[in-house]
Amino acid sequence: MHGDHELDPESLGDHIDRLYRAAWGLSGSREEAEDLVQETFVQVLRRPRIVRNADDIGYLLRVLRNTFVSGRRTAARRPQQAPLPDTFESIADPAGTDPAARIETNALYEAIAALPPDFRDAVVAIDLVGLPYRDAARLLHVREATVTTRLHRARRRLAVALKGPVEPTSAAGDQPLEEHGAHADG
Repeated sequence: MHGDHELDPESLGDHIDRLYRAAWGLSGSREEAEDLVQETFVQVLRRPRIVRNADDIGYLLRVLRNTFVSGRRTAARRPQQAPLPDTFESIADPAGTDPAARIETNALYEAIAALPPDFRDAVVAIDLVGLPYRDAARLLHVREATVTTRLHRARRRLAVALKGPVEPTSAAGDQPLEEHGAHADG
């Protein structure tokens, strides 16, 4: 078939950043994201892989998502572990970034991970991995308009989760909607 090629194991490093962002968006945890990317590479490197249409990142994203879903199913069948007590204190990383920015980033990824799967997949594909809408639609097996709608709704949910309720606006987007045409003062 035209464009089919064997996935070059040497090229996997070219995709680590995008896959890591996707994994973080899926899992909501930096540590789980690292493990998920590693497990994805293990899966891919087990045997030679044929990739269609020269779309290595799309193929790797599908493997990443399938590995994530499979891992969640396996984890759901295991007994749950108790979380760490609230009195646990973490040690600051002196080489780390601004703690406030880290907290905001963690909150964003946790909110993305909490989205319904269809919405989460759209955000991961478009906003975290940076796929064009057309490629994301093909990857998710939906129409491009569906990706656009899911992404809009997902972003709206993220805004609510991170900042509080978003006031509905009119079609023009500049004025709050009035309920059934009534004015607030009458």
